[in-house]
Amino acid sequence: MAEMVLCERADGVATVTMNRPQRLNTMTDAFLEELLGALERAADAPDVRVVVLRGSGKAFCAGGDLKEGIGGGVGGRGGITTATGNLRRYMRTAQLLREMPKPTIAAVHGACAGAGLSLACAADLRLASRSAVFATAFVTVGLSGDFGGTWTLSRIVGSARARQAYLLSDRIDADTALAWGLVSEVTGDDEALWARAAELAGRLAAGPSGALRAVKANVNDAEEVTFAEALEREAARHIAASRTEEAAEATRAFLEKRPPVFR
Repeated sequence: MAEMVLCERADGVATVTMNRPQRLNTMTDAFLEELLGALERAADAPDVRVVVLRGSGKAFCAGGDLKEGIGGGVGGRGGITTATGNLRRYMRTAQLLREMPKPTIAAVHGACAGAGLSLACAADLRLASRSAVFATAFVTVGLSGDFGGTWTLSRIVGSARARQAYLLSDRIDADTALAWGLVSEVTGDDEALWARAAELAGRLAAGPSGALRAVKANVNDAEEVTFAEALEREAARHIAASRTEEAAEATRAFLEKRPPVFR
């Protein structure tokens, strides 16, 4: 049986590819087991500095595989407590994309719906090709949403647009996604998307990983703590960063008018 999730590592970048192209990379329990394992390994690997999430075939991820049951049958077997615990475990995929101390990029083409949209929203950066089409899709199948999408989308595009997207479940094309701020860039075709994602991932992988880790922590904190607490954490991380070899090399390179070399 073909692997449902592929992972390639090169030059500090882990590219995680959802690989059920015949089903638009829709989710099942087995698929999510593989995806969770791939993201956990990428988060823990010392040689990985950036993670890119993408889909194979014609889509990024169209959500749950309804042929497997309601919501793809994800975590749904057993009693309510058991099923809720199973789903929460699989939802750690979104939590890892948001909270791992490494930049994460979602490269979106084709259908990006339901929990697939939630995964994309959990990444730090979202790029889209012209073929990308976004939809929350949950109310269409009588569900309320999972994988943190209501929380992340509200913070990305604002409460009003998130409510519109979730309550009406209309399709959102690439241009609208860009106008809303759901994605930061729209490329031409899918090949251009892969190239741009690789370019940005390489740029981040070559950067000061400690500083990037601290920046991500600061931005995550900004959505969860008071301003006073954010200032305390910013100050501590800034001073810690200033004592590193990364900061010393970046300063030398700036003064010497050359690219920095981080190790």
